[in-house]
Amino acid sequence: MNASPADSGNASLVEIEHDAYRVPGVVRVTMNRPDAFNALSEALLDELQQSLSAIARTDARVVVIAGAGRAFCAGHDLKEMRAAPSLAYYQQLFARCTKLMMTIQRMPQPVIARVHGIATAAGCQLVAMCDLAVAADTARFAVSGVNLGLFCATPSVPLSRNLSRKAALEMLLTGDFIDAAQAQQQGLVNRTVPADMLDDELARLAASICAKPVEAVSAGKGLFYRQLEMGIEAAYQLAGQTMACNMMDDSALEGVQAFIDKRAPDWKR
Repeated sequence: MNASPADSGNASLVEIEHDAYRVPGVVRVTMNRPDAFNALSEALLDELQQSLSAIARTDARVVVIAGAGRAFCAGHDLKEMRAAPSLAYYQQLFARCTKLMMTIQRMPQPVIARVHGIATAAGCQLVAMCDLAVAADTARFAVSGVNLGLFCATPSVPLSRNLSRKAALEMLLTGDFIDAAQAQQQGLVNRTVPADMLDDELARLAASICAKPVEAVSAGKGLFYRQLEMGIEAAYQLAGQTMACNMMDDSALEGVQAFIDKRAPDWKR
């Protein structure tokens, strides 16, 4: 996959690795601006959008988003944002960021954030938008725009859908960091492990998902997010229809029959 030139040298802004962690079907997407703590420049936003949109159309099973260097992602590139301030520019920039975040949610593949170092502002937003997140125990998280006079409005959307209202609003109003243990306790990440075990834990999680039928995983992810925005009765109607259709899949018919026969399912992938 082609990528735009990085800020310095000939490296790519986004690096793609297929069958990552030696797990077939896992694609690792690495933000590659290590000297800028993987800040989301316009070029990096565009490369991520192109990469994830392309992967969504493939038979990849799981996507891992990672960051090169010492940080996961430090948010938007403030120097770039300040260079030519105008309302139209900022509206367009945040619209592009929102499109990227919604692409992650709408992909049929589960997306896992691999978090080490810091994840701040839009970087924390990126973690919250991923379907799952695994963090090194040294990782730290903040939505620190308020310290600069800028309330992190767009990060507040996924943050308030991951954490309790009070926990999310405390982060947003103070700009203070929370550590990996707090992030797990409050629901921002699924698992925390020592830094040297981060990739092993990601491999285990990704392999567990890849072992399941693709139809159930992709339909389940789509249903999960759609029903969250509905009233309970409409959510049950959608869930029932989704489950009925899922039951007609060959993989579900085989899985249920295997359970009845007390044997391992023979899923065709």
